[in-house]
Amino acid sequence: GAWDMVRAYKDMREANHKGADKYFHARGNYDAARRGPGGAWAAKVISDAREGWQSRVSGRGAEDTRLDQEANRWGRRGGDPNRYRPKGLPSKY
Repeated sequence: GAWDMVRAYKDMREANHKGADKYFHARGNYDAARRGPGGAWAAKVISDAREGWQSRVSGRGAEDTRLDQEANRWGRRGGDPNRYRPKGLPSKY
């Protein structure tokens, strides 16, 4: 599961596509959770740690953290990450 999270983060950085953040949050959590309870656990731990750090350091604010966590939970629960896919994001992602 941890590798799925890393892959989603690397893809997000590579894509550098405006508005794609929530999609990659959902996709990383979705992919990790599909590996079973251990993957879902890893996704939750990594997501919570990242959002905790981001809310303290990045200055993006509580609302961005809340929306990121919503996308994280959506993916972990098996929701289709494409719910968050922005228009124009290349199909390779």
